Order: sequence, then C-alpha cells, then structure tokens
Amino acid sequence: MRIDRLALYSWMLWLMTSGIAWSQYDRPGGTGPQSRSVVMARHGMVATSQPLASQVGLRILQAGGNAADAAIAANAVLGVVEPMSCGIGGDLFVLYWDAKTGKLYGLNASGRAPKELSIEDFTSRQLTQVPVSGPLSWTVPGCVDGWEELRSRFGTKPLGELLAPAIEYAEQGFPVSEVIAAEWAAAATALAASPESAATWLIDGQRAPHAGEVFRNPRLAATYQLLAIGGKEAFYRGPIAAAIVAYSEAQGGCFTPADFAEHRSEWVEPVSTNYRGYDVWQLPPNGQGIAVLQMLNILEAYDLKAMGHNSAEYLHLLIEAKKLAFADRAKFYADPAFVDVPVARLISKDYANAQRKRIDPNRAAVNVPAGDPQLQSGDTIYLAVVDGAGNCCSLIQSNYYGFGSLLTPGELGFCLQNRGALFSLDPAHANALQGGKRPFHTITPGLVTHQGKPWLCFGVMGGDMQPQGQVQVLVNMIDFGMNVQAAGDAARVRHLGSAAPTGAPMDAAGGTVACESGIPAAVRAALEMRGHVLDKSRQSFGGYQGIHIDQQGTLHGGTDPRKDGAAVGY
Repeated sequence: MRIDRLALYSWMLWLMTSGIAWSQYDRPGGTGPQSRSVVMARHGMVATSQPLASQVGLRILQAGGNAADAAIAANAVLGVVEPMSCGIGGDLFVLYWDAKTGKLYGLNASGRAPKELSIEDFTSRQLTQVPVSGPLSWTVPGCVDGWEELRSRFGTKPLGELLAPAIEYAEQGFPVSEVIAAEWAAAATALAASPESAATWLIDGQRAPHAGEVFRNPRLAATYQLLAIGGKEAFYRGPIAAAIVAYSEAQGGCFTPADFAEHRSEWVEPVSTNYRGYDVWQLPPNGQGIAVLQMLNILEAYDLKAMGHNSAEYLHLLIEAKKLAFADRAKFYADPAFVDVPVARLISKDYANAQRKRIDPNRAAVNVPAGDPQLQSGDTIYLAVVDGAGNCCSLIQSNYYGFGSLLTPGELGFCLQNRGALFSLDPAHANALQGGKRPFHTITPGLVTHQGKPWLCFGVMGGDMQPQGQVQVLVNMIDFGMNVQAAGDAARVRHLGSAAPTGAPMDAAGGTVACESGIPAAVRAALEMRGHVLDKSRQSFGGYQGIHIDQQGTLHGGTDPRKDGAAVGY
C-alpha cells in the first residue's frame, strides 16, 4: 500500500477546506490577517513542528549550547514525537551560518544506494520503477553521520547530553499532538502489515495513538543510548549497523556491512541568487534547492507587488515559473559525483531571461520540456535555530514518505527511509539508479542573507511543495512586506504535475493547481480562464518554520499553523 505524505494530512486539511481560514482572524494591534503574534526574543530562538522539540532546543541554548547543539537535540526529539516524518533511519541536510567566520556552510548528509543494488535487480522482477515501500527502496541513512559532522565542526556539547531529552521522552512517553496523531492514524493499516513496525508504532500492535494519548518508544530509547555512548561508530560500524544488515538479509534487501562502514557525509559549497537585493542560499544537487533559485530568477523581472498578493496575475506567473524549473529538475538534478549537473548555468540570470520568454502571461502552458542550459562539458521535518552569538542552523530531516519504507529493523525503534524510490530505472537518465549513488532528493533547507548578514533562516517541508512554498514565503516577505508569521500563514497554491526526477515529462494537461481556501473564488476563476486546471482534492501545502533577524539583532519567529509546532525564544 502506497503511503504518500500528501495523503496523511486529512484531518489538518479538513481545517483548510471547512471555511476556517487563517485570514479570518481579527487580531488587535494592527498585525493583519495572521494566526498568531510573531515570537520575539534577543538571546536565542528555536522553531520546529512540535512544541516539545522546540522547548528542548531552547533548553540547550539556555544551558550554553549553540545553534548546532540545539538543532541536533531538537531533531532527536522530533524523531521520537514525530516519527512518521523523520528519524535516524533517514537523511539530513543543513545550511549553517557560522558567526565567528562570517561564512555559510552546507552539509549534505544523504545516504547512497547499496553497492550491490543495480537496475537489473528491478528489471528481473519486471519492475519499471523503484517501489515506494519495502527493502528495495532503502538507501543508507545519513542522519546520524550528519549529526556528528555538524556537532564536531560547530557544536560545543557531547552527543550524550544532546540526546538525553529525547531518551527521556522515548522512555517515559509524551502526549501525541493533533496533526501528528492524524498522520499516524493514516499509516496504521500499512504499519500493521509488518510485525516489527506494528510492535514499535501501534498500540497493542493494532492502532495508532490518539491525540493526547501518551506514547512510549523504549526501543528507540535503547538505540539512542547506544548512540550516546558509542556515537556514530555504533550506528555505522557497531551493533546498530549489524542489526540493520541482519534485518535486510531477512527481508530480501541488499545492505552489506560495507555500505554502512564506508558511508560519509559531504560538506558542500552553498549556491545562491540575488532576489531584489537579498541573497537566497540553497544547497546544490542532489537536492532540489536550486529550483527555488530558478523560480526567483524568473519572477524577479515582474512587478509582483503591483499585481497584488495572491492575484491571478501573480499566481499564474508563479505556477509557470515552477513548471519551467521543475522540468529542468526532472532532467538535470542528480548526484554530482556521478553526472555533470549544470548548476551555474541553471541558476544564472541569463538562463532565467531565456526561460522567461517561454511564459505566456495569459495562458497556462500544457507541455513543458526542460530548457537548454547549454551543457557542454515529495515525510519531513524542518527546524530553524538562531543563537545569541548569531549562529544560524537551517536543518531539514526526513524519512521521505510517512514512516519511510514502512519497515522497522528489528527492535531498533525507528523506520528506514524509502528515499531510493526517487531513483530512475532508465539507464540513460542522470538520476539512474547505481550502487553507491545518492538519489535525487527533495529536502531543502533555506537561508537568506542581506548586506552580508543573516536575514532569514527558514524552510518549508513537503516534497514537491518545498520549492513552491519557499518562493511564496519569500515573495510574501520581500515583495509584499509581510512579517515572518504572516508570510507563513498566507494562503498558498501548489502546482501538481507529473514532471518527476525519474525522467517522466510533464503530462499533456500541464498538471493541476491546488488552492487553499484563502485563495478567493474570483482568483480561482481567473486562473481557470487562463487554462489552469484546478485540483479540488485535499492536498498538503507544506509546513513552514522561520526566524527573521532584524537590523538590531532581534529574532522574529514564525511557525506554520498547518503543523503542531511552535517558535520559542528567550
């Protein structure tokens, strides 16, 4: 059974389609149509999708830790309290601003396909694509190595201290929050099909915990204890790796001890574009972050402010820019260790000028092939932390689908990601599956600098929604002058098309457009007049967290009402 992240939001999305729109709140103080006040503080701030994780991150800051320490601790708690979205069976990406050096660093902690896995393993089974669940969807989890790379380079506290709060919640239990409970329930039937998953994630092996019910995961607590004592060696060369490999052999997977022992994260140079005086930073492929830069480059030439927020004119251009960027994403984005990805050309202003000429301002494109960059030679959590010294950690971590592959190795207490499902089985494709190769990745942390200093530490989780959501948040703040909370509250659109990293072209209909209930009926009608096909089914519009740093150094936190989360500071 396919458990797509987009399907796991039924309860949350009911709120969006039942007439309860964020814009309907009338609040004193002239703050406009937003769900809550901006959280403001001076000494440190943490924004995550679950309040318990945010509070743990804040405690680490107050105990003398920095942004790296707090991010790791909060991420570990999220692996306990939001297990369908993240965990040590998944991957991790980070953008980290180091205040001491005044430099931005990028960390790619994504895992690779088992070295013994090949396309022939799928074709011999008459499979035309990688399954979205089961052992053939596995890649090596990169999270734990990413934690250690981040901690050893920038952190100040031992891993055991950072994991202690998460161990306590796993052992003693935590009350399950509302949105997370709905996502958990949506996966219950699929989890029940695996004895190990049922024993780990379901009450009495039968049902998901209800909202407010206390849930314990002693198996994960024991695994975290192994990490607290043995560090990443316990995961990649010790008892955790041994247990995963043994489980893989029993399930028909292809993991070997060497796949874990040889795993390495990679420090990479972030890439950027300037949008109206703001430098927007992303990680290069194998992730999809440069799609944000491509979209912004195209939109920059238009006077979006004059068009009006969420007007049909603006949304049409946003959707068409997305189509162009995602067509390139489908063709070019892949592991640069295996293929030459033309990043510099794709994010150049000249290329955007050429791409912009393909947009009809009055008509939706119905067939969008990739551009020509002249090549010569989307379950996830996002969290943001800014500490008192000015260090910024933009961290995103994921299992891909809800509970990843739906398989939980033995008694380790975490599920293994299904990130390998994003490989193509076309040998000629840039993202073709190969042993030891990293798949195309959807998770994308974001960071914006202004006049050489951090201005916004932010992200929007949610598969293909991530670049679309990031662009909408940035346009809301830069073009329409919204604060960090209102920018996330504002109604969003999501273009859904079949342009995929497996090489499939955009479908002939040009995809469909989903609109949140805050998009006026007149705007929807105007989009249809331009040829856009509106998707009236329930969709996910992402989960946003953001911390804005103003000129005085005051921290302004925003959190998405579409999630359970909180921004907290001191």
